[in-house]
Amino acid sequence: QVQLVESGGGSVQAGGSLSLSCAASGYTSSSYCMVWFRQAPGKEREGVAAIDSDGISAYADSVKGRFTISKDNAENTLYLQMNSLKPEDTAMYYCASDYCGRMTAIEALVTLGWGYWGQGTQVTVSS
Repeated sequence: QVQLVESGGGSVQAGGSLSLSCAASGYTSSSYCMVWFRQAPGKEREGVAAIDSDGISAYADSVKGRFTISKDNAENTLYLQMNSLKPEDTAMYYCASDYCGRMTAIEALVTLGWGYWGQGTQVTVSS
């Protein structure tokens, strides 16, 4: 059984930085994608950054140049480094994952039907 455990998040002023982690366990092969989503109150869940099974990444336009997704394959841990944070980045952040075959990171970014989700971690950016 695959499990995802998130850590990080918190509160920061605009312009600050935060880092999120998502530790995955239970995978028996490396053919899986991992995605960071976020959901603000009253808004739909949106893909923020994704990394496919080849290690290729993709980002939502709203975070390009500010957020960096990375994955430590040895530790099966996904990271999201968030810099130059804005109040509109305030949301609950979730990591999601599943075996994904040849799905690209861009496709993963807009896919919601992932089999495994983390518990979520709150990011709050004040102005």
